[in-house]
Amino acid sequence: MSHAIDLNAYLRRLRYGGPVAPDITTLRALATAHVAAIPFENLDPLLRVPVSLEPDVVERKLVHEGRGGYCFEQNRLFLEVLKAIGFEVSGLIARVLWMQPEDAQTAQTHMLLRIELDGESWLADVGFGSMALSGALRLQPDTQQPTGNEPFRLLNLGADWRMQSLVRGEWKTLYRFDLQPRQAIDYVVANHYTSTFPGSHFLHGLIAARTLADRRIGLRNREFAVHPTDGESVRRTLHGVAEIKQVLQEQFGIRLPAHAELDRRLAALPTPA
Repeated sequence: MSHAIDLNAYLRRLRYGGPVAPDITTLRALATAHVAAIPFENLDPLLRVPVSLEPDVVERKLVHEGRGGYCFEQNRLFLEVLKAIGFEVSGLIARVLWMQPEDAQTAQTHMLLRIELDGESWLADVGFGSMALSGALRLQPDTQQPTGNEPFRLLNLGADWRMQSLVRGEWKTLYRFDLQPRQAIDYVVANHYTSTFPGSHFLHGLIAARTLADRRIGLRNREFAVHPTDGESVRRTLHGVAEIKQVLQEQFGIRLPAHAELDRRLAALPTPA
């Protein structure tokens, strides 16, 4: 039996009170509200807790338990929400190139969404952590498109598409992807790799992010950073488990899991060089 998402509970989690309809206004508004309300975080992989992509489990964690999650969980939830509203939506998969050379050979470890509206194709992505898309993009190459934060654009070379964002005056590639719709099992395989492979960075450090109207905030291990949309970034080092927990709760809005290993894992986080 398929899972029916509790759309009202999701909208309450987002503190969203606007109209809901399968149109571009709703798509943009929900994507923007989602990345502000539901943080990107990798506490489960860090704690070696299995990450499930079953819709009921994802909904319980991100909507009802006050947690966040990473790309497969975030975009899986958003896909179910959009379907419940009446959008025509499918999942795509990408190879992350953020902070890597343009020709880097990377695995398919990121999920994004394609939406069809009134004869046009759009992309949404509420799960890219520090550079989550606050809004939606037309599937149209070589065009700078505004979002709630930095401008984004898409490049197209044959079957290869690249998502880029204008960061401090320079276009940076987030990932590359094609337009082949993916089945749920494709994400199960990629999620297993991302959350359990010994070399996955999600197992060895703490990552959290939120995208707000005027800034992005991020936590990488003990370094907490605030990146204003118009202004210089501010960073500070967190000292001690209590301070890390306080920032996770107050800045990212995460209801911390009651896990026996949490304090030990946080205490072992490295200090920025």
